[in-house]
Amino acid sequence: MTTYARIAVVVLLACFTSGAIAQDLPVTQQCLGCICEAISSCNTTRTCSGDVCGPFRITWAYWADSGKPTVRGESTESNSAYSNCAVDTYCSALSVQGYMSKFQQDCDGNGRIDCDDFATIHKIGGYGCKGAILPEPYGERYRQCKNIVGQYKP
Repeated sequence: MTTYARIAVVVLLACFTSGAIAQDLPVTQQCLGCICEAISSCNTTRTCSGDVCGPFRITWAYWADSGKPTVRGESTESNSAYSNCAVDTYCSALSVQGYMSKFQQDCDGNGRIDCDDFATIHKIGGYGCKGAILPEPYGERYRQCKNIVGQYKP
């Protein structure tokens, strides 16, 4: 799948599934697509590897901090709730939204909270993003995607 196609898949899924609640979510669909592209080449067939799962490479702690969204009403206490959510494109995107709702901040000190900040928070974490530089190759992939899809507003 080409880079453009992968980004389109995530953006379309986010559009389709977020519907009316989109205005309440901090991360734009384009930004979600670039975070996904940067972290995993938006590989939606990837399951769990080590302590990370799914196209957004989410950890259990990240999922817990995001509010523990689940697939099809599964109990958050289920042993498989985290992994089922993390490998599901819609649920994992909701997890990213929940995490950013909790940790959104101006990481780069430019006076606004935007996709650059969300990309940093996603990779570095909610507690260590101030002045952080995105590690490679994540940073390069993110910048390439951003150049392809344009500038974002949070």
